[in-house]
Amino acid sequence: MAKKFDQADGQGGTGGSIPPGTPRPAVETARVAAPPKLRRRPLLALAGLGLVVMGALLAVWVYLSNTDATSAVAVRDTVMRGETITAADLMTVQVTPDPALQLVPAAGLDSFVGQRAARDLSAGALLTPDAAAEQVVPGAGESVVGLALTSGLMPGEPLMVGDRVRVVATPGQAGDPAAFESADTVFGAEVVGVAASLESPQTVVSVLVPEQDAAKIAQWASAGRAAVVLDSREGD
Repeated sequence: MAKKFDQADGQGGTGGSIPPGTPRPAVETARVAAPPKLRRRPLLALAGLGLVVMGALLAVWVYLSNTDATSAVAVRDTVMRGETITAADLMTVQVTPDPALQLVPAAGLDSFVGQRAARDLSAGALLTPDAAAEQVVPGAGESVVGLALTSGLMPGEPLMVGDRVRVVATPGQAGDPAAFESADTVFGAEVVGVAASLESPQTVVSVLVPEQDAAKIAQWASAGRAAVVLDSREGD
């Protein structure tokens, strides 16, 4: 005899268990387990950040250790031409030297203290050996006069800085040489600069002369009536 099921169960009621093979309701099959919550670990994040910083510092150290950096002298505060250089005006810096640039090593800083700036020294600039001198040119009672000379008004021997010369007034093409044979037409001088140009047949020779003679020599030079005579280069 066939087994009878409860009417409520057969109609999907709650009176009994669900027979085998009956599909589960859609509500139950759509349930998905919620993902687990992630736990924040601030200590782990800080440790990672520290590793990044240490890696960056290590990279900088490796770079600096592999470069040919050297210690050189630089200008801390601006020093104008002619001013006395003090220790507070200088500092040492680490630089990568350029073969074309002559720098002053850190060990030579003290040798510049007490000297005078040969030119304007800007703050932050690297110091070069010719940036200072014991005396400024021109000094007190002296003047520098520029002479634009053609080859016929200067010696054939190339002039060099430090040469002792005489500046001689010339009569010019139409002048009388006898009018210029007095002692005040010849002055001793020292060459402090020579500038030749391929674009001009003239060479500009800068000479150091006594202040009282500078105006007269400049007048001769402007009229093309000044010549330069080279004196002995033997030491005294």
